[in-house]
Amino acid sequence: MVQKLDNLKESPSQTAGPYVHIGLTPNFSGITGVYDADLGTTMLGDAPKGERITITGRVLDGTGTPLRDALLEIWQADASGIYPGQDGADPDVFGWGRCATDMDDGTFRFDTIKPGAVQNRDGTLMAPHVTLWIVARGINLGLHTRMYFADEAEANAADPVLGRIEHQVRVPTLMGQPQGDGTYLFDIHLQGPDETIFFDI
Repeated sequence: MVQKLDNLKESPSQTAGPYVHIGLTPNFSGITGVYDADLGTTMLGDAPKGERITITGRVLDGTGTPLRDALLEIWQADASGIYPGQDGADPDVFGWGRCATDMDDGTFRFDTIKPGAVQNRDGTLMAPHVTLWIVARGINLGLHTRMYFADEAEANAADPVLGRIEHQVRVPTLMGQPQGDGTYLFDIHLQGPDETIFFDI
C-alpha cells in the first residue's frame, strides 16, 4: 500500500557518524582484515622531493571543544606544484591523505612535504596550500577549506583565491602557523569569532 505523501513529516537530521569511521578508517575503528593499513595514512613514498613537514591541529566546535570523532582528508600538489597524475609529478608524493582525529585529545596529523605554488587555469600562480575535507558526527555535508602557509607572505599576497575573500580580516583563519620544527599548526574552527573560512564547491 502506497503511503500518502501528505502524511510524511519532517524528521531529525541524520548524522554522518559513526559509520564514516567504520567505512573509511576500519583499522582505526578496530575492524581489522579489510586493509593492512587504513587508506591515506601514508602520503609519501621512499624519496619525495621537497621539505618534509607535519600538519597538525584540531577541529573545534563553537565552544572551543575539540571534536574527537572528526575525520579529515587532505589534497595537495608536490614540491613543484604538480598534482599526482599530471606530467612531471613526483611519484613519491601521493597528494592525498586521510586521518581520523585522536579519540582522546581530538588532534589530527599529516606527515607530508610542503607543496609548491600551483598554476591556476588562467596561468596565474596560487600560493602553496593544501585542501581539506572535514566530516564528523553532525556534519552531514563535508566541509571544504584550505590551509595556506603563514610563512609564504609574498605568495599569499598574490594568491587569486585569497584576494577574492571579501572580509580580508578573516584570511588568517586559513593560515597554518609554523612551529619552528617543520610542523604547521592549523586549528579549524567550525563556529565563533575565529570561524574558519569554508568554500562552497
